[in-house]
Amino acid sequence: MARNYAKEYRTYHSKPKQKKRRAHRNAARALMTASGAVRKGDGKDVHHRDRNPANNAKKNLGVSTKKANRGWRRGKR
Repeated sequence: MARNYAKEYRTYHSKPKQKKRRAHRNAARALMTASGAVRKGDGKDVHHRDRNPANNAKKNLGVSTKKANRGWRRGKR
């Protein structure tokens, strides 16, 4: 079954809460790009150590592979 991207955007990505989270993630990427830690197209992600995208403190940010950053288990700890 193919993904319905229009529906996905309407029901999730366009919500104000998700827009704020995306803005925080983009700001973190910009901070790490300015410091030279990551570059566009390098296959790396900016990792928030406390898993809170709103916390863009320098000590909370790190660089990891996409697989490592996106592979952590969600849900209850």
